[in-house]
Amino acid sequence: MTGEDKLQKIRTRIDQIDEQIEALISERAKCAREVAAIKAQFGQGSDFYRPEREAQVLSTVLARNSGPLGDEAMARVFREIMSACLALQHPMKIAYLGPEGTYTQGAVFKHFGHAVEAAPLAAIDEVFREVEAGSVDFGVVPIENSTEGAIDHTLDMFMHSPLKICSEIDLRIHHNLLGKAADLGGVRRVYAHQMAHSQCREWLESNLGGVERIPVSSNAEAARRASEEADAAAIAGQVAADIYELRVLAANIEDEPDNTTRFLVIGQQIPQPSGRDKTSLLVSTPNKPGALFRLLKPLSEHGISMSRIESRPSRRAMWDYVFFVDIEGHIQDPKVKKALTALETEAAMVKILGSYPCALL
Repeated sequence: MTGEDKLQKIRTRIDQIDEQIEALISERAKCAREVAAIKAQFGQGSDFYRPEREAQVLSTVLARNSGPLGDEAMARVFREIMSACLALQHPMKIAYLGPEGTYTQGAVFKHFGHAVEAAPLAAIDEVFREVEAGSVDFGVVPIENSTEGAIDHTLDMFMHSPLKICSEIDLRIHHNLLGKAADLGGVRRVYAHQMAHSQCREWLESNLGGVERIPVSSNAEAARRASEEADAAAIAGQVAADIYELRVLAANIEDEPDNTTRFLVIGQQIPQPSGRDKTSLLVSTPNKPGALFRLLKPLSEHGISMSRIESRPSRRAMWDYVFFVDIEGHIQDPKVKKALTALETEAAMVKILGSYPCALL
């Protein structure tokens, strides 16, 4: 058997597998339609998106993945299948911090797949308002970056918003230098969000030390401007490069290779337990000695791990603060229930912002 014969045999097998995959995807889509019909029959028509159910499905996919595709690639394939099937039940509209081409849009597609309508908005408070008004199904907003810390505006919105955190998304941030120039020698100015400039400071100093750095409102706006100026460049992601037809002059220029931004999905309800969950709290305490220690003591006594704590001014009085706390577990877990009951006796206020599945990848 010649090499060409062997290749043809494999190609024929691939065609057969593709036919089987297509048939199974169609069968899954039919099941999704049946689910929608049953929910409508029993008055559960609005309960179309279940974060805990999707998290469980993807966890199972990753647990049985034996390669050669990596976990991230396998999860992406199944995410798109799930997204397309869910759209048969209810085409979702997701608000996000825009404009088009931002990393937040990338987080939307990573979590919900591409079978959704992604609606860019100009500010974080606008995303909250649209979800509160019911104009969109969910919103996606940034909450913290692994190198730059918390996004204060998002934290502040939770002080007064009735919305709940439904899911979280971890997105690896890969900054690229984009432009119309043929190479780095043709770049005279670099547009980027201030945070992106900070995250690429060392690379910029080494490769474009004498070039002007101009801060703009977003990396997508940076890409838009660079698309109009032959001697300008922008720091942005691949999505922005595709939208504004820019050349990647240098890829992955971030100083920290593990640079990751965490995003939150905000909505109207708290999901059911998925088996691997996180709970976010807003807590305030009287301004007196040992108050924070007494606040955290119930978590330690009940074996609850705290993964994050941030303080913000309460804006009620000078030097009065509230604390944003992430703990492991779901509010329906017995030991979490006990810890929260004990916490409420020590705190001036405890507000549950949400219990939701932990990010998988």
